[in-house]
Amino acid sequence: MKQTHLTKLVAASVLALGITAGVSTSTQAAECIAPANPGGGWDFTCRSIGKIMFDIKAVDAPIQVTNMAGGGGGLAYTHVVSERADDEELIVAASSATATRLAQNAYGGMTSDQVRFLGAIGADPGVIVVAKDSPFQSLNDLLDAVKADPSKVAFAGGSAVGGFDHLKVLMALGRAGFEDITKVKYIGVDGGADAITQTIGGFTQAMTGDISEVVGFLKSGDVRILAAFTEERLPGEFGDIPTAKEQGIDVVAVNWRGLYVPKDISDEAYDKWSDALAKVAASDEWAEQMTANGLAPFTKVGGDFQGYVDGVISEIETLSKEIGVIQ
Repeated sequence: MKQTHLTKLVAASVLALGITAGVSTSTQAAECIAPANPGGGWDFTCRSIGKIMFDIKAVDAPIQVTNMAGGGGGLAYTHVVSERADDEELIVAASSATATRLAQNAYGGMTSDQVRFLGAIGADPGVIVVAKDSPFQSLNDLLDAVKADPSKVAFAGGSAVGGFDHLKVLMALGRAGFEDITKVKYIGVDGGADAITQTIGGFTQAMTGDISEVVGFLKSGDVRILAAFTEERLPGEFGDIPTAKEQGIDVVAVNWRGLYVPKDISDEAYDKWSDALAKVAASDEWAEQMTANGLAPFTKVGGDFQGYVDGVISEIETLSKEIGVIQ
């Protein structure tokens, strides 16, 4: 989608929503933009984090939620960059999809340095899954098989070629020393359930996705998880799943739930929002939300998170060029 088209969509959406863009005063309530329709991950991020911020008194007033769907998050991103660049009372929901689309220039020329990433406080962990009777017993078994003969190992995922499910596999293979990533067989299907069905049925040798997509199949005994792409082992009933890192594959690939803010706000405003988000992360209320929604701990706030996002975007951009998703 071209930037000019996105800008027109922004203008129309702003008028429809009755938003006065580009104006921020002390009398306005703080706002969280969910770059999608009600329901789903970005809406959940705004509504749950915003509510908890107020409930635990991290902010002084309730946070208004505005749904601004369009362009896979591009409409909201363009609106923030073009119309609200110094609005200190604005936060915006983001996820791994935001970083992926920025890396692949899916926002009409917009770049990641046009906002400031604030933090992430929960994530749906990435996993590599095989059928229960698969000969592969570890992540390295699987990666070694790809390295030996890429034509004999196919991965299924719920995102298109070049999407995050595909890229998780390429990152892992890169850490394992495999460089010819164009030979990796990946089949993008319509969602994680279809991807795991392909693997259970023997049409692919492994599935790449998020743990929320495979819990039912794991509990029924149809699949085994070879690795979780998390910093540490998952809590509770999934604690026996090894991480990729402990198997020598240094990849953290999670669908994080987080926020960004306009680029030109003051450092004081950035720190205010960072502190509020950190308080939510440490709260019992957020712990309950994570449990209820199948999220794992993943807390990176402030400069630590900005550095993480910058690194992820750089790697995705490199991989996307190598497989021909972008020029």
